[in-house]
Amino acid sequence: MSSSFQLHLGTVPLLISMPHNGSHIPADIAVNMTESGLSSRDTDWFKDKLYQFALELGAYVLKPECSRYVIDLNRDPAGVNLYPGANSTELCPTTAFDLSPLYLENKTPDQEEISRRVQLYWQPYHDAIEKTLSQMLDTYGVAVLLEAHSIKSQVPRFFEGTLPDFNFGTANGESCDSSLLDHIEQVNYSPYSQVSNGRFKGGYITRHYGKPEKNIHAVQLELSQRTYMDEEKLTYCEQRAEQVIPKLKELVQTLISFAQENR
Repeated sequence: MSSSFQLHLGTVPLLISMPHNGSHIPADIAVNMTESGLSSRDTDWFKDKLYQFALELGAYVLKPECSRYVIDLNRDPAGVNLYPGANSTELCPTTAFDLSPLYLENKTPDQEEISRRVQLYWQPYHDAIEKTLSQMLDTYGVAVLLEAHSIKSQVPRFFEGTLPDFNFGTANGESCDSSLLDHIEQVNYSPYSQVSNGRFKGGYITRHYGKPEKNIHAVQLELSQRTYMDEEKLTYCEQRAEQVIPKLKELVQTLISFAQENR
């Protein structure tokens, strides 16, 4: 455990990273934020609770303490837009998904502050990913990384209409072996909808760490929040979660099986 993240050590070569699960905002940053910023509303809520079963299956689980509003751990530290031309949020977001300002007037982070946050929060998380994947390769000869995300089913800023329930991204096939995506797509997600490399193709972590030629396979899942929570009240819905967890469990088991077969 670090002051900025928690890493649960597992027994199988699967790391589940939840870079947007945190909602904490340090006091020195909070003092400059609007009510919208302090809400952390765009958090990938309850991912650790939803994937609790993965601990019993032996997966490694990594999650941060701080909100994506502090710094987005799934963005290129150089500030490169992962979806050129799209209205995407920044490394240190200045607006929420609904475009409301996160900072008080003249209080947005400057380059010095952004660099400070990279050093304090971004770099330790990525060091943990790199170290864990490296240890997996040394121990098992293979490493699989699942980027576990979630998002509201309707966010006009990013996509039109309603998002499918299960959105897989493999950087258009570059972040994992094609056979792994085949196995993922063979899972029966019914009654939920599923798509691969649609609006979400995988963020910085998936694209940066997925190196199938080195037997490191990365996949991002952007799960619609309507499958397990009340999107408006931001509350966990046990009934909905109980229905979707078996699908997530089958997915995780599929990833573990792939890893064990490709050691």
